[in-house]
Amino acid sequence: MTELFDFNEHDITPASDVAGIDYELKPATLPDGSVAEGLYNAWITLNNPGQYNSYTTDMVKGAILAFRRASNARDVVSVVFTGAGDKAFCTGGNTKEYAEYYAGRPQEYRQYMRLFNDMVSAILGCDKPVVCRVNGMRIGGGQEIGMACDYSVAQDLARFGQAGPKHGSAPIGGATDFLPIVMGAERAMESGTLCESWSAHKAYFNGMIMNVVPALKVDGEYVANPLVETQTMVDKYGRLAFGESKTGDDLAAGKAMLKSGEVDLSMLDAEVEALCAKLVLTFPDCLTKTIEELRKPKLEAWNRNKEDARAWLANNMMTEAKAGFRAFNEGTKQSREVDFVALRRDLAKGVRWTDDYIDSLMPANRQAAE
Repeated sequence: MTELFDFNEHDITPASDVAGIDYELKPATLPDGSVAEGLYNAWITLNNPGQYNSYTTDMVKGAILAFRRASNARDVVSVVFTGAGDKAFCTGGNTKEYAEYYAGRPQEYRQYMRLFNDMVSAILGCDKPVVCRVNGMRIGGGQEIGMACDYSVAQDLARFGQAGPKHGSAPIGGATDFLPIVMGAERAMESGTLCESWSAHKAYFNGMIMNVVPALKVDGEYVANPLVETQTMVDKYGRLAFGESKTGDDLAAGKAMLKSGEVDLSMLDAEVEALCAKLVLTFPDCLTKTIEELRKPKLEAWNRNKEDARAWLANNMMTEAKAGFRAFNEGTKQSREVDFVALRRDLAKGVRWTDDYIDSLMPANRQAAE
């Protein structure tokens, strides 16, 4: 008879619910679809769909504890990290909280960034493979925590990208560490600085994600994202245009098709389940060691830079972040950015970062002055 022994408890705190973070154990399955009795996949879900699953301070704390809990769970094979609904995996930090509490409070934001860093480190240090189930937009800090995961499987209506330089920050919560590793320096520079969102197909084409599956059903059948080019083609400049947004009549037709269909994430779930099923059929310690070794390029870059990044981001809350987060929070969907030309011109003249000057940069005040 196999001898069993009593386990010690290694969790920091007892398991408890945190608003905005769902933790669920789902039975692990084998490649043939049968259940692997007694084994589970831990699903950690960012549940703030009304704000596109942006994470609040409490949600960050909850995510840290959830990853630690899944890492320690002896009956958990894999972790699936996802968001609620079909609009967004995560769009980063909660801009309302950033604008109304952290803007102008660098010491407070420095403490917050300690928590954020610990969340990224909890993903990178998880003893189980982590699958990012990209159910919708993965933008800003959402892109960063997504890239910290080991695998990413996306529905093809999802968009990927950074937002920092457009909204008063820099993508140094992981993006500047992970992007060059994931897809090379030049593409990393494009993604990190231009803040243009990429389709799931373009993200796949550039090596950012492992797989992409359809999510739109029209007349009961799955169709590829009708808003982007999903055939390998060359544009008028001779560049590959796979995954690029359609234009003109093609875009109008795509929008009509999108409107006529419905989003169904069943294929995404099946793809995630199939990946997790393959991971069941491995030696657990050998799998963990392999993952740890393959994470090293990400970890080395992350650990080298995260504290300097935290300090810079905190100090930036007195200037550009204070302006950028407020503009995003207070603006409209059509206007959530400052006037960058005027800002650069003013700074070149020696204008100082005062509260009155930041007020003048807000979209509503700028429009009123015009």
